Amino acid sequence: MTSPTHIVWILVEKNLIGTENQCLGVAEALGHPYTIKRFTLRQPWKSLSPYLICGIGRAGYRGDALTAPWPDILICGGRKAAGVALWVKRQSPKTFTVCLLDPRARRAEFDLIAAPAHDRTPGKNVVETTGAPNRVTPARLTVAADRWRGVLAPDDRKRIAVLIGGNTKHYTLSDEIARKLGNDLRALADHGYRLMLTASRRTPPPARAILENALTGCDAFIWDGQGENPYTGMLALADAILVTADSVSMTAEAATTGKPVYRIDLEGESPRIAAFHARLGEAGIARPFTGKIENWSYAPLNDAGMLAQAIIRRYADR
Repeated sequence: MTSPTHIVWILVEKNLIGTENQCLGVAEALGHPYTIKRFTLRQPWKSLSPYLICGIGRAGYRGDALTAPWPDILICGGRKAAGVALWVKRQSPKTFTVCLLDPRARRAEFDLIAAPAHDRTPGKNVVETTGAPNRVTPARLTVAADRWRGVLAPDDRKRIAVLIGGNTKHYTLSDEIARKLGNDLRALADHGYRLMLTASRRTPPPARAILENALTGCDAFIWDGQGENPYTGMLALADAILVTADSVSMTAEAATTGKPVYRIDLEGESPRIAAFHARLGEAGIARPFTGKIENWSYAPLNDAGMLAQAIIRRYADR
């Protein structure tokens, strides 16, 4: 894996930004140049079960060209990409195929599957992660801190990043929870903390308005979704990070910084995601948010780096 001649592809469905970022994190950790190949499935493949998608042919998708020279390593994410990845594998049996997240069909045909431990994905080729691999690294945080210091850290106050997700199948960010969280955040601001808040597309507008109103007049930074995204800068410059319980990805990114991580509980629960949070709690990484901020240390998550090393070993040993 030290040769610069290795060809690495990332294969991902168009507009799946979160999945693409997971693949990018692993590819960047490998340290080789890579090419991103984006696709969309045609019908009927788009609506079929993963068991049928994995038998897809060239006519079943459209997007970036998938032609020789074939990759030495292909990293894909999710069940739809898995079907296209196996099509590439049929054209190039020597390609080392990696699937992030459970493809749910024909698992044995992949050289490596990376899946969160809380998903309990079976298979000898499965490597378990704690959370979601991501692009957070010490170097990237240093660059982001320099870029955003003047905006996010204008003085010497302690800073708290507040990462707000929202409603999912299992979780609800209700107005009641938003009011309680807003009151707790306002109290922290009144005690001298600088708050940096960002919401997501899943954040209910009423909940967002409640939080914004609670922080009116306290010199908090609230990203309005316009212009350059300060998200990595917030991670880099925070002394502690609060994350809503619905988001494994944001929680994993926060836990990759090595900074104290607090879980903001929402209404509802997913057994899978609850198992993830329990794992972080047992590792001393995250705690439930009760309105107070403390300081502690832990070994940061590095799922992307761990997966890159697993790929290197298995690629060399096959």
